[in-house]
Amino acid sequence: MRNGDTQVTFGYKQVPGMRTGVALLLLVLCCGKSLATSRARPSSTRTVVRVLLLSIDGMHGLDLSNYIQLKPDSALANLSRHGITYTNAHSSLPSNSWPGLLAMVTGGSPISTGVIFENNYDRSLSPPHSKCATVGTAVVYDGSIDNKGGDGINPDTLPLDPTKGCTPVFPHNYVRVNNIFEVVKQSGKRTAWSDKHPAYEFLNGPSGNGIDDLFTPEIRSTIKARSVAKTEAYDDTKVAAILHEIAGKDHTGEHVVGVPTIFGMNFQAVSMGQKMAGNGYLDGEGTPSPGLLDALDHTDRAIGQIVDALQKGGLFASTLIIITAKHGDGPIDPQRLRLADLDWIPSVVKKIDPGLLLNVEQDGSIAMVWLKNHEHTEDVAAALRRSQLEEGIQQVFSGTSLRLLFNDPANDPRMPDIIIQPNQGMIYAEPADRFIEEHGGFTDDDTHVALLMSLPGTPPRQIKSFVRTAQIAPTILSQIGLDPRSLQSVVKEHTPLLPGWEVTPRPTADESGRIRR
Repeated sequence: MRNGDTQVTFGYKQVPGMRTGVALLLLVLCCGKSLATSRARPSSTRTVVRVLLLSIDGMHGLDLSNYIQLKPDSALANLSRHGITYTNAHSSLPSNSWPGLLAMVTGGSPISTGVIFENNYDRSLSPPHSKCATVGTAVVYDGSIDNKGGDGINPDTLPLDPTKGCTPVFPHNYVRVNNIFEVVKQSGKRTAWSDKHPAYEFLNGPSGNGIDDLFTPEIRSTIKARSVAKTEAYDDTKVAAILHEIAGKDHTGEHVVGVPTIFGMNFQAVSMGQKMAGNGYLDGEGTPSPGLLDALDHTDRAIGQIVDALQKGGLFASTLIIITAKHGDGPIDPQRLRLADLDWIPSVVKKIDPGLLLNVEQDGSIAMVWLKNHEHTEDVAAALRRSQLEEGIQQVFSGTSLRLLFNDPANDPRMPDIIIQPNQGMIYAEPADRFIEEHGGFTDDDTHVALLMSLPGTPPRQIKSFVRTAQIAPTILSQIGLDPRSLQSVVKEHTPLLPGWEVTPRPTADESGRIRR
């Protein structure tokens, strides 16, 4: 087996007169010994000490490739020179921020996490302030649940659980499975993360304490007017937190606590540069507008700062850096942009029965419908399909087609009865928002995201086979010497490691990241 190979192949030559069964037995014994040896490498040979996970929200695989070609001296280009780039990587379905990030840190989908969108509906919970007098409520986990000033979460804004004494359901209570932060912390190592809302405390996992250092400055209070420049400045506050953590301090820089084993953040500027009118892409090939290019450049410089800090701290060669995205944004081709009718879906349901609609979530490039009575699902779906050509609908998922992808809504109180995927380029947005791109749906623009796994000494490669961002979570654990099967979603959904990382790499590089020849 050559060093760095991701697959092991075995062969043998038939010895004259040897029975086939004996030959196969010897082959099995040989293979078993070889595989046992490769899996039982002592921890002293392991070079990955920590993992830095960076989500550049909205960044497609096309964006990464285009940018590296345009800027061959960029930080992203340099990272790609000692790493594996997955050119056909796809985010969660739906491609929304919560399921997108949960995929990366749990190894699962809504099938196991129970979270299908950032804002959804739950038939088993009660509304805020209701004292659990009624059951069934919209579940909203965004900036609207913040305390005044954006510091922490106001419990009075949260849904209530009638089965647990009518107590508030915090975001971390809503997730059904554990995550990499909990597993790493249980191993006695430090964890940290930075993101855009206090609601991202859901990363603490069901235990409620998965992250030692959670920094979640509210993006809405920071960016009172939508602006690429202001979003870049907002991202800088989280980059500063990462730099403090690399220096062995907490995100404030005030306390020495040690470098985390797993840490990271999300960047928002690229997504803002894609979505705001006057920005976005110039053509279907993904040529960025000046505003989007500025966001890409700013994000790349920030990553360069992070890499420099790792190098100066003598940590670079032992840090696995992952560049990916919770979701893409679409349409990439500006000629495809259409605004969907926000009133069409509720009006169709109400014509069948005025009291049938529990909730409709029309957000980004997807719509989801929860009904009061499951028995009417196919009536509603048929009515929607009759107008789908006129309304620009690609597919209506219900019944069997929905259950092939998600849990049965008759058994899972969170699952919608119907999911509507509009044609590529059609988004649910108010004209006043002036959005030219959005995310959430199943299209390639929504889901085909960047994925680069970079570790000094790793030979540069592209892998073009289909992979999912859910494969990041078990791969992270395997690289730092922990069991991927300690993740509940990995076990339930049989999530594999990313190809190329099945065997722990043993790169030869100095701490500056220069590959030794």
